[in-house]
Amino acid sequence: MTNTPGAYDALMLLSFGGPEGPDDVRPFLENVTRGRGIPPERLDEVAQHYLHFGGVSPINALNRAIIDAVRAEFDVHGIDLPIYFGNRNWHPMVEDTVARMRDEGIRNALVFATSAWGGYSGCRQYHEDIARARDAVEDAPQLTKLRHFYDHPLFLDAVTDAVRAARVELADDVRDSARVVFTAHSVPTSFDATGGPPEEGGRLYSRQVAEAARLVAEALGEGDYDLVWQSRSGPPQVPWLEPDIVDHIDALHERGVRAVVVVPVGFVSDHLEVVWDLDTEARDRAAELGMGFSRAATAGTDPRFAQLVRELVEEQREGVTARRCGTEPLLGSACNGSLCAVGCCEPPKRPSRPAANG
Repeated sequence: MTNTPGAYDALMLLSFGGPEGPDDVRPFLENVTRGRGIPPERLDEVAQHYLHFGGVSPINALNRAIIDAVRAEFDVHGIDLPIYFGNRNWHPMVEDTVARMRDEGIRNALVFATSAWGGYSGCRQYHEDIARARDAVEDAPQLTKLRHFYDHPLFLDAVTDAVRAARVELADDVRDSARVVFTAHSVPTSFDATGGPPEEGGRLYSRQVAEAARLVAEALGEGDYDLVWQSRSGPPQVPWLEPDIVDHIDALHERGVRAVVVVPVGFVSDHLEVVWDLDTEARDRAAELGMGFSRAATAGTDPRFAQLVRELVEEQREGVTARRCGTEPLLGSACNGSLCAVGCCEPPKRPSRPAANG
């Protein structure tokens, strides 16, 4: 089906999902890792991260707050679209949401995924979620995923201002010399290598993260900064994107760096992998080393984020299908948000014991 500009009748926010109580934790993790051969002891380990916070991931509440902000933004601008909420791994499940949309007469909806990025996990897997939900629901509405937004000016401005605010939180004697360290979710290097059209050389995800970090650093006037990774959970024999944030803090300490401003540019919201991996593990390591530590807020709570969603919706309704992504048009042009290019972001064969995304 070819969508007619302006003919959309709803928006769905599509996200990863997270448990909302202790009894949800293990079933949620089993949903996340189904078919991947994750050993039970690894699920037990990750479960403790959630139980540390009462078994509740912040992600669902944060996504509902984004929906409320987008609804208010739509009201101000006269956009009459109902907004729905669906998840890959926990309630409300995307299949149930699509069934509800059908029952309420929705025929042709847009989908905003809570990932700014291309690649398998950041983009293609959300397309797979959409396809699975449509297959599961008879007479399902059409669903069109909005494009990547890693280089959208409103996203970059929100991150830039969050870095400025985080620096102010540091002590006077280390504030000006603090090292800016961008971080995003690590993935297996084999997954990153196949992300993006083959003719573009892959690595769409890591290239887009690097470009977003570069653009924010440029806006800050930071000529020297770091990009690292976090939340790796695979077996040691499987290479993932490196260095890890905690290992990097150790390396900076050895170089005499006295403070860091950590910028979770790869995340929309302060969900568990931010509040555990950064606010707990990385912060605690910095404290052990006597280093100043400040963490920038994620963009999802910034009022400009709702504006960003509204702009993406308006762009799609007006039939905009091609754009220049940042300063490098190949970073998103062939894998735009509506249709993936043939062969784009194919997942490689998983290792026998792949990692859980806890």
